[in-house]
Amino acid sequence: MYDLVVVGAGPYGLSIAAHAARAGLDVKIFGKPMASWLDNMPPGMFLKSEPWASNLSDPRAAHTLAAYAQAQGTPSRHGVPVPVRFFAAYGLWFARHAAPPVDTRDVVSLRPGPGGFVLTTDDGEPVLARTVALAVGVMPFIDVPGALRGLPCELASHSSHHADLTRFEGRDVTVVGAGQAALETATLLAEQGTSVRVVARSAALDWNRVPPPLERSFAERARSPHTGLGCGWKNWLYARTPGAFRRLPAATRARVFTSALGPAGAWWLRERFEGVVPVRLGEHITSATPAGGRLRLGLTGADGSTTVLETDHVVAATGFTPALDRLGLLAPELVEGMATVDGSGGPEASGCFESSYPGLFLAGLLSAPSFGPSMRFVYGATYTAVRLVRGVRRRLGSAGGSPGLVTQRAAVEKLPARGRTAGATP
Repeated sequence: MYDLVVVGAGPYGLSIAAHAARAGLDVKIFGKPMASWLDNMPPGMFLKSEPWASNLSDPRAAHTLAAYAQAQGTPSRHGVPVPVRFFAAYGLWFARHAAPPVDTRDVVSLRPGPGGFVLTTDDGEPVLARTVALAVGVMPFIDVPGALRGLPCELASHSSHHADLTRFEGRDVTVVGAGQAALETATLLAEQGTSVRVVARSAALDWNRVPPPLERSFAERARSPHTGLGCGWKNWLYARTPGAFRRLPAATRARVFTSALGPAGAWWLRERFEGVVPVRLGEHITSATPAGGRLRLGLTGADGSTTVLETDHVVAATGFTPALDRLGLLAPELVEGMATVDGSGGPEASGCFESSYPGLFLAGLLSAPSFGPSMRFVYGATYTAVRLVRGVRRRLGSAGGSPGLVTQRAAVEKLPARGRTAGATP
């Protein structure tokens, strides 16, 4: 029986495993390393985050993106966007040098078991664990507008379904959304010769500003400090104080989580997008009907006016929602035993990232309803890994370094009653 099994081998899973191994835990990590970055993003995409805010986390902070870039002879500079494929290669390097060996099988089910949990891999092998950390990334939680659900994949897809956009060469594509994924996907399509447009509910597109230099005067830093989530004091609070965010009333957290750091395009994309990609603002899709191998879209404007648009394919770049009912690997008794944040469907977590089901820990997007916007980005990996591993050690009763069996005693902060929605964070 493992002390800790980590489900997911992206930035959060690899970081947690690195810290757990260093802490002396018997840890096992499952998943294809950096799968989302390799399999769900097309070539030509870049990170929005600055290089110094895009590090995976190991206890010695030795395996940074800058260290990898230096080893590759590639500069890592503030204000220079990092290609997604370069970042994925960095994650694979981190997995080889900083994390325990990764088992590339998928975990398809997780249920309670004697002394902890039973996980089942995709080839049917049961694995026993005293504690489990869910670092499953974003793919289980894709959001697609209601009108597009149930359509065949030939006609509609989510932006995360594409590692290669060349299938759309010579076709007509409509991209839905106003965030970076929508604007960058549309730009890449236009640059390869695809006829493309963007449809968005927003009245206007928002663009991030060019980041100021790292070295600035005290007055400039005081007015708008640099953070891993962008400049400004509000971003500083999200980035530096996720523990304080968790203490806000649950209704406030749910509201901020869905509204903070809203849809916006990266500053370096704007020149490539504007004047190249047509945009229909203030409209949303109310119907989508297959018609002769194409798709007939019904669009409704903010004033109630309606129009019809025909296209070959719709790409929904409409984000992700971390709702427990979308995580199919969890047994029903686990879902029922996890409190959620003010009816959001997202799970509540303690200060050490433990869910209200003892021994089951949360990371990445799953923890964002509790800890705030920083958990939607790689930047939150260090904060998570340090505190989550500390919580696992407490749960195991292993402060002296000798993990014991899982107990039901209050080794972590108590959470709202299992199976109920949390009205406020305790």
